[in-house]
Amino acid sequence: MKQSTALLLAASLLALSAANAETPAEARIKALITPRLGVNIKVDSVTRTPYGGLYEISTNGDIFYTDESARYLFIGKVVDTGDNYQDLTRARADQLAGIRFTDLPLAAAIKTVRGDGKRVMAVFEDPNCPYCRKLHQTLEGIDNVTIYTFLLNILSDDSAFKSRDIWCAADRAKAWHDWIVNTKAAPAAPAACPTPNEQVLALGKKLHVAGTPTVYFSDGSRTGTAFDRQALEAKLNATLK
Repeated sequence: MKQSTALLLAASLLALSAANAETPAEARIKALITPRLGVNIKVDSVTRTPYGGLYEISTNGDIFYTDESARYLFIGKVVDTGDNYQDLTRARADQLAGIRFTDLPLAAAIKTVRGDGKRVMAVFEDPNCPYCRKLHQTLEGIDNVTIYTFLLNILSDDSAFKSRDIWCAADRAKAWHDWIVNTKAAPAAPAACPTPNEQVLALGKKLHVAGTPTVYFSDGSRTGTAFDRQALEAKLNATLK
């Protein structure tokens, strides 16, 4: 997946907001829109976008848009139809969701090491996630990486049971690989076997992880967009610098 103009455009918003204080126009929009959203919604930031004259409203991990009068509220995705239908809203949400990688509770994740393991990533995945399987098809061809897998059971009633069997296996990394790559189920684990299920669910909620797979890289950046091998290799290499 090549670096797109759309993603660069979304990235420029983050750089702009970091480099400059809130502009008078953004402050005016924030003052107008805040009471209109209701007392239970806190507006984290308002940023003027380079598309459509819209203003981005960031609140509790969600992104909305409004016009310059703050009268109309746009709820949904902004898609660049001129750049392979790139989802600008998703790209921007991922940028706002950046973290300090060292804050992740890695003991609650399955650790898989390939080669020297110098390149590091963490992935929130559900055992019933078809897109996670596609991601692992790409990962099969990638070496010298450490992958921390957080089993985020949100897609099906039996996700937690499958995750428990994998977590409680003698070799968690192998059990996860057998399942997500080969659809080979792990042996049934005792119901009393402790798992980090609740901890990971709470973590996912805190980080506003709404879908799987969601990938965090060691530089703290996040993506929920599928990578091809070349793009993933490039991103992993970039995090070493």
